[in-house]
Amino acid sequence: MIHTYQVIGMTCSGCENKVKSSLLLVPNVTQVEVSKDTSSATITMERHIGINELQEALGGNASKYQISAIAHSEAIEEAKSFFETYKPVLLLFGYVGIISLFASWQNETINGMLFMRFFMAGFFLSFSFFKLINLKGFAESYAMYDIVAKNFTPWGYIYAFIELGLGIAFAINFNPLITNWLTLIVMTISIIGVLQSVLNKRKIQCACLGAVFNLPMSTLTIIEDLLMIAMSVIMLIIL
Repeated sequence: MIHTYQVIGMTCSGCENKVKSSLLLVPNVTQVEVSKDTSSATITMERHIGINELQEALGGNASKYQISAIAHSEAIEEAKSFFETYKPVLLLFGYVGIISLFASWQNETINGMLFMRFFMAGFFLSFSFFKLINLKGFAESYAMYDIVAKNFTPWGYIYAFIELGLGIAFAINFNPLITNWLTLIVMTISIIGVLQSVLNKRKIQCACLGAVFNLPMSTLTIIEDLLMIAMSVIMLIIL
């Protein structure tokens, strides 16, 4: 992927070198061509990098060098990058959601309780499946941000089987009260580490789909956990 940006503030060859060397330090940037004459920088990158990240590399908003997009739409590129990065998770949610809709269709309408139960069953079974493909890799990734796994390494291994158990429990409708309470407790504990990582802007791998896909931690991970927490709370209230 190659994008050309406007960079103002360059007045000499020294400026060109500084801008170029700074941008080359940004992860996933492979090549940079800079010109003070045209006030431009052509950047080759492995994936789209947001303008804010590029500006930070140049010293932030207070820097004499200011970078802006001139040949593409940042909003469109950000959206494309998001869908490309999180395609596995989005597809999985789509499949589980559609199957849950069909499974919960009763008397020409959707049974909300059934939909949530089937969705949660599909969610936990699918996510545990990917974790179990490389259980050791998942446990190591999970220990990087989960508050329990950081201090108790075996928790990463145990957690994958808890998800599997919850998936089976929702699928067979085993003791909804216990199943939903356990889901609420486990997911609430899990989201604490996720929130800390996202709010601190830590660039680490999300272990939601195990070590099979290299997905970065983001607000999407928070949404996943919040969705499971919200569904379990709703089901506990309705029970």
